[in-house]
Order: sequence, then C-alpha cells, then structure tokens
Amino acid sequence: MKPLYLDHAATTPLLPQARDALLEGLAMWANPSSPHAPGRAARAALESARERVKAALGWPGELVFTSGASEALALAIRQCVLPLAACSAVEHDSVLRWRGDAALLGVDGSGALDPAACALAGLVAVQHANNETGVIQPLAAIAAQVRGAGGLLLADCAQSAGKIALPDADLIALSAHKFGGPVGVGALLVKDWAMLRPTGGQERGYRGGTENLPGVLAMAAALDAGAAWLDQAAQLRTVVDAAIAKAGGTVIAQASPRLPTIAAYRMPGASAMAQLIRFDAMGIAVSAGSACSSGSLKPSHVLQAMQVEGAGEVIRISLGRETTPDDADRLIAAWRELAGAGR
Repeated sequence: MKPLYLDHAATTPLLPQARDALLEGLAMWANPSSPHAPGRAARAALESARERVKAALGWPGELVFTSGASEALALAIRQCVLPLAACSAVEHDSVLRWRGDAALLGVDGSGALDPAACALAGLVAVQHANNETGVIQPLAAIAAQVRGAGGLLLADCAQSAGKIALPDADLIALSAHKFGGPVGVGALLVKDWAMLRPTGGQERGYRGGTENLPGVLAMAAALDAGAAWLDQAAQLRTVVDAAIAKAGGTVIAQASPRLPTIAAYRMPGASAMAQLIRFDAMGIAVSAGSACSSGSLKPSHVLQAMQVEGAGEVIRISLGRETTPDDADRLIAAWRELAGAGR
C-alpha cells in the first residue's frame, strides 16, 4: 500500500526549488568569513539570502541564522538582556528545558493563555501555534501586556513561520524543515540588537560557527515558494474534523483558532501507541504529540496542561502541501475502521 505521510509538523519534504538552491550552495564551498574573492562571493550570497528571508517573512528587524528553532530559542533565552520571567505550560521542550525558576503560565481547556497573566517585566516565551494541537495563541494581546510591563516577547514560530503571518514579537524562532527547507538550518529574528548580548563569533557576533550557506540558500528558496496550499489544507482539516467527530472521536480544541495544518484527535478506548502501530500497519504515518518526545511514552505535557480527558488516547495528524482530498478520505476510512474495531 502506498505510504501516506501525515506527520508534516515533525518535518515536511524538501521542496524541489530548495533542493536546487542547496546544491547551488554546496558548489560555493568557500567560508563566508574569508576575505578572499571566493569568500566574498559566499558572503554576498549569504547576505542576499538573509534579505530574501526577511522579505518573505515581512520582518523589518535583524536576523541571526542558526541550526534550527531549538538553537534559536536557546540563544534568545541565554543571550537576552532580560532574564526569562515566564513561559507557557504548553511550550515545546526546547523552551521548557531552559525554564529554571521562571513562572509557568497555565492555559485553559481551549489551550489559550490569559494575556493578563503575561504582564511581566522580563522575557516571556509563548508559542505562536502549538506543535501538538495547532492552537494559535492571542499574541497581539499578549505582546501588549508584556510590553506594558516592560518585558520582551519571545515567540516560537517553528510551526507557523512560512505559513501564516508572523506575530508582533520582539524575538522569533523558526526552523526551515517545517516549511519545505532542509533540516539543520533556522533563524532567530530580533527586533533590535540591543535586546541581545553578543558573545563573539559569526552572525554579527551573536552566534559562533561557520554559517551553513547551502542550508540558508535552501531556506530562502523554500520561503519564496509561498503557502498558497494552506487554503486546501484548511478545507481538508475541516472535513477530517467533522468525520472524526461523527465517528465518535474528539477533536481537541476544536473551537479554538488553530493552524490549518495541525489537529489532535482522541479515539476513546484506544491508546495513542496502539493507534500509531495500527495506522503504521495501514501505511499511514501519524504521531502522538511532538516528534521530540513521542517515543518517550510519557504523557503529553500539552494535553495535561489543557486537562484533556483521555489524553493517552490522543494522536496528532499534520497536513502538508502534498496532502490531497484522497489522502483525507483514506485517513477517515482508516480511523473509522480502527474506531470500530475498538468497540
């Protein structure tokens, strides 16, 4: 049976134009920091790609290339001039591991934060769109509260960048392999250099290590491709939501604003791991929460924070630009079969 990949939130296929740009970058083997002619050519290509990425994202500030969103988040937390004051209880593990003594901001049953709770005079880290449920946080209202208290807002946009408009945050992390670029490259967007402490090295002194020119060129090419496919993803997700609810499943945070590409569903009576095994046997790749923790068998901290009933029975479906109506129909048929077998 032809494989059906529905785990695009973990990583999505490399776009052809990104692959071409990657090969172009591999041919430019010189170090962008070298002062000779080949190095200057590599530097020119790097800076051109920097401006293309900023333009594609509509970002007027600064940009530091990183190895991905996890490094960008760590860089922001470690080097921000303000200490981490709080993060939401539904943040990605790459933020929570740096939490320390910072406050943990709870969410309601819909997965949303109370903006008023974010009025803190430090760095506040909040995901734009959750990687397990797709819930979009009210970052405009949150940013107003944070800035009103003299703080700065760090937004994890790994899932939303390249798909929907970026929020008005002070620092933004993103990763290329979530929108059709290669694994191993991402960026930290910075509204003003004064928000970060430099540490020396490359990237204006804010990140050490030779820049990944091939990856950067591929990331720029992936962003240039746009996200016109998102409307179809939204339509397909709506169809799947309705079919699963009709079949006795639960759509997690169905009434919340959600990224069109991500949905979490509960199949009562069937553990998430059992579902993954059965779907995989049917040639369908789905996940149980974040790819970074889905193999740990630990309960999802996101679903626990939302106090979701039957959290251990929830799987994540994530759509990509390649997902078709036939794929949605196949998923629905498989869901009905598995749900029926569990009764």
